[in-house]
Amino acid sequence: MIRFAVVVIVLLTDVPFSLEEDDNVLHIGGIFPIRGKGGWQGGQACEPAVRLALEDVNKNSILSGYQLKLHWNDSECDPGLGASVMYDLLYNKPQKLMLLAGCSTVCTTVAEAAKMWNLVVLCYGASSPALSDRNRFPTLFRTHPSATVHSPTRITLMKKFEWYRIAILQQTEEVFISTVEDIETRCKQNGIEIITRQSFVSDPADAVKNLRRQDARIIVGLFYVVAARKVLCEMYKQQLYGKAYVWFFIGWYKDNWFEVNLKEEGIKCTKKEMRIAAEGHITTEALMWNQNVNQKTISGQTSEDFRKRLENVLRLEGYAIDRHRYPEGYQEAPLAYDAVWAVALAFNKTMTILEKQGKSITSFNYNNKEIADHIYSAINSTQFLGISGWVAFSSQGDRIALTQIEQVINGKYVKLGYYDTQDDNLTWFDKEKWIGGKVPQDRTVIRRVLRTLSIPLLICMWVITTIGILGAVSLIVFNVLNHHRRVIAQSYPACNTIMLSGCVLSLSSIYLFGLDGQIISPSVFPNICQIKTWVLSIGFTLGYGAMYSKVWRVHRLHTSQKKSAIRKALQPWKMYSIVIFLLAVDVAILFLWQCMDPLKRDIQVFPMENPLNSNDDIKIRPELEHCKSENHNFWLSLTLSYKGLLLLFGLFVSYETRSVKLRQINDSRYVGMSIYNVVVTCLITTPVIMVTASQQDASFAFVALSVIFCCFLSMALIFVPKVIEVIRDPHDKPESKYNPDAGMSKEDEDKYKRLIEENKQLAAKIKEKEERLKQLKSDLFSLRGDTDKTELKWNDESQLTEHSFLSQSVNKDTLIVADFITGEGTSDSAFIAGTATSYSRASASDMEFSESYL
Repeated sequence: MIRFAVVVIVLLTDVPFSLEEDDNVLHIGGIFPIRGKGGWQGGQACEPAVRLALEDVNKNSILSGYQLKLHWNDSECDPGLGASVMYDLLYNKPQKLMLLAGCSTVCTTVAEAAKMWNLVVLCYGASSPALSDRNRFPTLFRTHPSATVHSPTRITLMKKFEWYRIAILQQTEEVFISTVEDIETRCKQNGIEIITRQSFVSDPADAVKNLRRQDARIIVGLFYVVAARKVLCEMYKQQLYGKAYVWFFIGWYKDNWFEVNLKEEGIKCTKKEMRIAAEGHITTEALMWNQNVNQKTISGQTSEDFRKRLENVLRLEGYAIDRHRYPEGYQEAPLAYDAVWAVALAFNKTMTILEKQGKSITSFNYNNKEIADHIYSAINSTQFLGISGWVAFSSQGDRIALTQIEQVINGKYVKLGYYDTQDDNLTWFDKEKWIGGKVPQDRTVIRRVLRTLSIPLLICMWVITTIGILGAVSLIVFNVLNHHRRVIAQSYPACNTIMLSGCVLSLSSIYLFGLDGQIISPSVFPNICQIKTWVLSIGFTLGYGAMYSKVWRVHRLHTSQKKSAIRKALQPWKMYSIVIFLLAVDVAILFLWQCMDPLKRDIQVFPMENPLNSNDDIKIRPELEHCKSENHNFWLSLTLSYKGLLLLFGLFVSYETRSVKLRQINDSRYVGMSIYNVVVTCLITTPVIMVTASQQDASFAFVALSVIFCCFLSMALIFVPKVIEVIRDPHDKPESKYNPDAGMSKEDEDKYKRLIEENKQLAAKIKEKEERLKQLKSDLFSLRGDTDKTELKWNDESQLTEHSFLSQSVNKDTLIVADFITGEGTSDSAFIAGTATSYSRASASDMEFSESYL
C-alpha cells in the first residue's frame, strides 16, 4: 500500500528539483538493510564497502572533475520502510541521479516505483528471480546475481549425483517464492520429481516435520539466515541430517552463521548440535570475490587488498573480525563496492555522450527521460573487472557470474567447484565428503523381496514325501501280487489300490505347494495354482472316498433288516460307485471354478522392514504370493463345506460301526481308525492354515505335515497288519474264485493255529519218549545176556505195540486237525478231549512199561 501511495503522490505532484549549488557533485541515493530483525541485514558490511568505493572513485577522478556523493538510510529489509526511505531521498534535496538498494523485498518495491521518476536502480544485494522481469522492472540492474543462477547449478549437481527426487522448504518471501517457481520449471524439464513443497512464515517446525513424513532426502532450503538457524535446529530435533540427507542452503550466509546469535534468537539448540546438523550441507552462491587474489581490478587493488581495508573499517566499527565474527553482508561487500564503480563508469559514459550533444548530466530531473535513457544504456553496456570478479549485465539487468559450490566438512566450508551458467560447464575438485562414505540416495531404496519357503524345510518335506510315495507304490504292488491271499482278498484289494492312489496324489501335491517364486516364474505360477488344487482335491477324494465306501458298506450290512444279508457276498460295484460319485462332484466343482473364476497370482504386501546386515538407506518391502481368484471365498467355502460334510458323515458312520466285525470286510476297524485320523487332522489343520496364511513356512509345513500324517497313518493302519500276516504265513492257499466268501473267520483261524501248536508239542513229547525207549533198550541189553533174549524179545514186542499205539494216537490228532481245517470231523471240544486222552494213554503206557521192565 505504501508503494502505491508513493506512486500516487509522485503523479499528483510534479515538483522540479535542481542540484545543489555545488554543480560538480553527483548525488546518488542509498538504501541499506542494517538493523532489522528479519530478512537480510547485509547493509552492515555493504555500507562500509560503498564508502570505500566512493573514496576510491573520487580519488581516481574517473568522473572528470565530478565527485560522487551518497545519501542513504536504513530500510531494515522491510519493504514498507524501504518505500518511506526512498520517498525521503527523492523529495529532499539534493536531487538524486540513481538509487542503490539491497534486500530483495525492498528492491522489488523501489524498482517498481523508480520508473515513475525515470530513475535507474542498481541493487547490490537482491537475488529474487522476480526482479528479472523487464516489464515490471524496466530500470533495474543488479550486481548481485539472480537466484535463478543457482537453479541450473543445483540441477547440474542433482544430475551428477543421480538425485531425481527432491523436496523444497521455503520462507514465505517473494524472493524465495519466485525462486521456487524457477526451480520447479527446471526440475520438470530435467525429469526431477519434487515430492513436496513446504513453506513457513516464522516457525519452521511443522514444515520440517512434514518433510520427514514425506521421506524427503534431498532438500533445497530457501530462507534468510535468521530462519535458517531455526530450520537447522529443527533439523536436529527431527533427525533430518546425517548420511541419509543432503541439504542445499543459500551461499551468502557468513561462514559461521550456524554458531552465532543462538541465545539472542531463542534457538533451543547448542552450538554442538547445530554443528552436527550443519555437517555435510551444500551451498551454491554466485562468486562475490575475485578468485585470483593477486589480480588487480579496475580500482588498482586486488581482492585481497580490499578485504584487508574492509576488515580494518569493520574493526573500527566494533566487529570482532579477529575472532571471525563478521557482520552480515560480508560476503556481498564486493558486490556493493563494484556497484559504485558501475555507477561511476555509467555516469562517465553518459557525460561523454551528453557533452557531444552540448548537454550536462547535472541537468537531469525526474521528468528528463532522455538523460535517464542514456544512463540506462551506459550501465547496460558497462563491463569491468571488479573485486567480485568480472562485472557485466544481461538483457534482463542480471549480473552474469560463475556459481561457487561449497560443502561444510568438519565444520568449515570447503570449495567443491564452480559452475558457468553461460557455458554450462562444471569445474569439479572432487573434494566432497559424505557421512558414511557413500553418496546419499534421493530416497529410501525400497527392495521388493519375495518371501519364499525355507530351502531346508522344502527339502525335508520333499524327502519325506518321496519316501511316502515310494511306500504307497510298493504297497500297490504288494496289494496286486497278493490279491489272492485271504487277508487281502477279504479287504477288497481294488478299494485298497484306489486308496493308495489317492495317497500318491495327495503326497504329490506337496511338491506343487513347494513351488514358489524362487523356483518358478510369475507367469507359470497361476498354472501351478490350478494343478495343485486339482491334485490335492482329487487325491483326497480317492483316498478318503475308498475308506468311506468300506465303512459305509459295513454300516449298511450291519443295519440291514435281513440278517441273512450279512452272509451274502458283497457286490464290489456298489462300493466303487460311491467313489465315482464323490469324484464326479469334485470334478464338477473344480471345473466350474477354473472356467468361471480361475486362480491367479495375488501379491500380499507387508509393512517395510529394515535390512539385517546393511548400512545403506534401504527398506525391505516383503511380498508373498498366493493363489487367489476374484470370488475366492465363495469357491473355497463351497469346497470346504462339501468336504467338511463328507468328513463328519464318515466320522459318524465309523463311530456307528466301531464294534462290527464282518468276515466279508476284515479291515473295517482299521479303516474306521484311519477315518478318525483324517477327520481330526483336517479339523485342526484347516483353521491353522487360514491363520498362518501370511507365514509361508508355517503354512507350508502344516499343509505338508497334515497330508503326510494322514497318508502315512492310513497306510500303516490298513496295510501293516496285512504285510505282517503275509510274512508270518507265506503258505496261505488262495481262495476259490468261485466262492470268494469261503474260509474261516478270525476266531476260527486263531483256534486252528492254537491246535497246530499243541500238535507240535505232542509230537515233540513223543520223540522224547522214543529216545527214552532206545536208552532203556540199550541198558537192558547190557544187564542181561543172550539167555534173556526171548523175554527181551517179548518185552520189545510189547513196547513196540505201545509205541505203535502212541503213534497212531498222534496221527489221529493230526487227522482231527486236518478235518477241523476243512470243516469235517469232530467239534472243537471233542478234538481237544481226544488229544488229551491220547496224551494220557501214552503216559500211562510208558509208566507201565517202565515198571515191568525194572
